[in-house]
Amino acid sequence: MKPQQTSKIKIAIVDDHALFRKGLIALINMFDNEYVVEFEASDGRDFQKKMRSGILPDIVLMDINMPDIDGFESVQWLKENYPAVSVLIISMLEREEIMIRMLKLGVRGYLTKDIDPEELRKALTAVTKQGYYYTDFITGKLIHSIIQDNTIAGGHIPAPKLTDREKEFLKFACTELTYKQIADKMFLSPKTIDGYRDALFEKLNAKSRTGLALYAIRNGMVSL
Repeated sequence: MKPQQTSKIKIAIVDDHALFRKGLIALINMFDNEYVVEFEASDGRDFQKKMRSGILPDIVLMDINMPDIDGFESVQWLKENYPAVSVLIISMLEREEIMIRMLKLGVRGYLTKDIDPEELRKALTAVTKQGYYYTDFITGKLIHSIIQDNTIAGGHIPAPKLTDREKEFLKFACTELTYKQIADKMFLSPKTIDGYRDALFEKLNAKSRTGLALYAIRNGMVSL
């Protein structure tokens, strides 16, 4: 009997620098055969054309500064048309307002182009398994932005009514436990935990586990 083949994670690379794209492809091909680069695109317009052809990646590695259609427009377009596709930004831009804008658009991580190869592998693994990769640096900027927004808006935003079990789940969601481990801790099935997660996503207007954690921190439910 042949061993069961594990499907590879499909990657797309969107960057206007051909040399950088080729370097990423070569690097990803070295990652233990876990990933396959489905296509590369030189800008947002080229990216949209290839996506419409039916070649759908799991993760898009995307630059921000590109001619014609840039990273912001591309992420917004992807969010509206292919919301299941995860975006991991790789950019030279490190300005806080740019990072925050991208994070609020729903990207699953933000890396700079001077990262080590191992961090790229770590980021791809995290996005694949957890749905996001936010470094402490990025998370700190997002928390700072939320605090600043709340101050401008006039202070603390009241939290929606949560059940005791929802609060318990939310606190566990702020740890490094997997959803299965949270289910074991709460003596519930993984399916029930998925239900709590999805309900809180809707109730708290969050799009990821990091969003839940940031909400809990912002409202004093857990402390850093």
